[in-house]
Amino acid sequence: MNLRIINSIVLAACCLLLAACNGDTATPTIGEGIIPTNVEASSVPATETPIPTPTPTPVPLAVVVNGESITLEEYQANLGMFQASSGTNLATDAQQVVLDDLTNQALLAQGARQAGFVVDDAALQARWDALAGSLGGAQALNDWAAAHGFSEPVLRIALRRAAEAAWMRDQLMAGVGEVAEQAHARQILLYNSSDAEQAYAWLQSGLDFVGLADDYDPLTAGELGWFPRGYLTEAALLDDAIFSLEPGSYTTVIETRLGFHIIQLIEKDAEHLLTPEARRILQMQALQTWLAEQRSQGNIQVMLP
Repeated sequence: MNLRIINSIVLAACCLLLAACNGDTATPTIGEGIIPTNVEASSVPATETPIPTPTPTPVPLAVVVNGESITLEEYQANLGMFQASSGTNLATDAQQVVLDDLTNQALLAQGARQAGFVVDDAALQARWDALAGSLGGAQALNDWAAAHGFSEPVLRIALRRAAEAAWMRDQLMAGVGEVAEQAHARQILLYNSSDAEQAYAWLQSGLDFVGLADDYDPLTAGELGWFPRGYLTEAALLDDAIFSLEPGSYTTVIETRLGFHIIQLIEKDAEHLLTPEARRILQMQALQTWLAEQRSQGNIQVMLP
C-alpha cells in the first residue's frame, strides 16, 4: 500500500471521528475546519511554520562529460598553469586547449572504470602522499595547491581522474603492435603543377624514375624509407595511392599542401617491424581515434560563462 493511500485513509478516519464527537454524521470536506465545537479554539496548539532548509549554492561548473562534472575551479587552475607554462595569454586558444584536455581526461577515466580499473581511496591516498613527498611534504603540497588555485577536494578529484586516464591511455597505446603493413617508397616532389606534369610526362615516355628523382633531389634521391599507413605528413591524400601500387609502379601527380608528388613503390611488407617513431605515431593515432569516437557518442556540455 503506497504512502498516498495510507495518508488518505488516515485523513478520512480523523474526519469521521470528529464528526461523531459533534453528533453530526456528515463528513467535513477537505479544507473545512475540523476542530470540535466543544473545544476552545485557543486550546488547540498552533501549527508551527516550518523553517525552510537553506538551498545549497550550486558549484560552478566548466564542463559536464557524460554526467561527470568538472568544476570551474579546476578548469581555471589548469588554465592558469597552461598559460604560465606556454607563455601565452591568448584566451581563446588556451581555453580550448585546457577544455579539450580536461574533457579527454574525463573520457579516458570513464573508459578505465568501464574496463574495471578504478583508483580507490587507498590508492588515491598513496598517490597523494607520493606527490606530497616529491614536493617536500604535506605543507608544501598545500602551499602549491593554494598558489595554483586548487582546493584539496578538487585537487584530489583531479589526481584520481588523471591516474585513471593515464591507465586507459596506456592500454590504448599498448594495443598497437610492433609490426604493421608498410611500404618502402621514393618520390619526386615539385612545387608547381607544370613542373610536376612535365616530370610525369618524362616518366611516361620511359625515363628512369630513380635517375629523375636523383636529378630533383641529389641528397636523398627522393627516398622515403619504410612507413605504415598514417605515417606520412599528408597520409590521408597519399596512403591509398601508394599502398595500391605494385612494386616498381608509381602514382600520378598528387597535390598536397607540401607540393606535387609522384611516388614510386619499391617494395611492400604485410608485417614489417615498426621503427620506434612510426609506432609512436600509430599509438597517438589510436588514442585520437578512440577519443573522437567517445566524443561523437558522448554527451558533453560546456558550462563556461
